Amino acid sequence: MLEFGKNKTLDIVALGRAGIDLNAVEMNVPMEENMTFRKTVGGSPANIAVACSRYDLKVGFIGRVSDDQHGRYIRIYFDSKGINTENLIADKDGGMNGLAFTEIRSPKDSSFILHRDNVADLNLSIEDINREYIKNTKLLVISGTALSRSPSREAVFAALEYAEKYNTRVMFDIDYRDYTWTSKKECGIYLSLAAQKCDVIVGTREEFDMMEMFSNPGNKDDAETAGKWFEYKAKVVIVKHGAEGSFAYTGDGKVTKGAVFPVTPLKTMGAGDSYAGGLIYGFLSGKTIAEGMELGAGAAAIVVQSPDCSESMPTLKEIRAFISDYRTGM
Repeated sequence: MLEFGKNKTLDIVALGRAGIDLNAVEMNVPMEENMTFRKTVGGSPANIAVACSRYDLKVGFIGRVSDDQHGRYIRIYFDSKGINTENLIADKDGGMNGLAFTEIRSPKDSSFILHRDNVADLNLSIEDINREYIKNTKLLVISGTALSRSPSREAVFAALEYAEKYNTRVMFDIDYRDYTWTSKKECGIYLSLAAQKCDVIVGTREEFDMMEMFSNPGNKDDAETAGKWFEYKAKVVIVKHGAEGSFAYTGDGKVTKGAVFPVTPLKTMGAGDSYAGGLIYGFLSGKTIAEGMELGAGAAAIVVQSPDCSESMPTLKEIRAFISDYRTGM
């Protein structure tokens, strides 16, 4: 379904935000009563990069981090995971790393508070996009947040142009976050323009609704949605429906329903990023779409039962053991 260029030194490069998660250590208490937090790296593209590193893929990252202790922590963390950081740039324009404070109040109640004022990741510029880096990767992964502001927006489109020129596949994880956009209309326009240049598009039904607000308003039919993007460059369109599972549409007319592993979660954060990591491994290792979706669903089920995101990303062995145990216990 997806053919990847030969003689490329990196399997996947994620582009966009890398921030700091501060996860409340104490469970089942509100954040205002929690005095201890555990620091990890966060942000959807960063989480996806870490997830892919757990599969022993060759991973790189394009982004800006603050030119301070937080930025250096992210670089050290990536290095420890084997993620290439030569295009992780220390922002000299005064941008700060985004911070996310998370809490788990009960098995059914988790939340987070975000600080994203003057963030370094949205200062990524066209000049930061190294064409040779993209030329030498099999799959570029972008997400919606990087499109929400300039100059990061233009940097993403420059990366997409290089990807097309050098036969680098592109996966778009829509990852809509309302707090990063000026308006829903602006969001719909730029998400749609980016999606036209991508080989794989992954999002929830609500995210696709947002992306199609001008071109196909009111549509709720997944097959019709997929057909629209097949008219451009897409080879695979995956629509996620929460507990109902995910559905993959391919240009040959096939529809694949992904596996679902219902569990009692501690939180919902990190589920989409871990799912994306399993899916990417499936694509790059020649698995069927169903196999890649199963790995992604298994990874997501593991991560939502853990108190943090990046540190909980499982290995392939751990996912297969979870799936085997889950099915044995059914």
